[in-house]
Amino acid sequence: MHKIDIKPLTVNQCWQGRRFKTKEYKRFERDLQFLLPKIEIPEGHLKLTIIWGFSNVQSDADNPVKPFQDILQKRYGFNDSQIYELSIKKEIVKKGLEFIQFKVEAL
Repeated sequence: MHKIDIKPLTVNQCWQGRRFKTKEYKRFERDLQFLLPKIEIPEGHLKLTIIWGFSNVQSDADNPVKPFQDILQKRYGFNDSQIYELSIKKEIVKKGLEFIQFKVEAL
């Protein structure tokens, strides 16, 4: 598993209306691409495991999945349609200690 110390961004925080990324999402995308480790993504069907470290108990575990997936595919050059299995877990942490932990593996 790989851990990145950054607060997960929700879908609602990513888009202005239907077409435009928010400034917050653009910053998140830039920061996350810089923080993501160099890894090789296997060919074929994939399993994506994500653990979100949220400081707000009201955060939805599924809400930040799509923006995170989109950034992963952009960074690592794969198509997220290759993801056939998805495991999501939510952990509550103190404010300021938010994180994203993930693993991409072949099925």
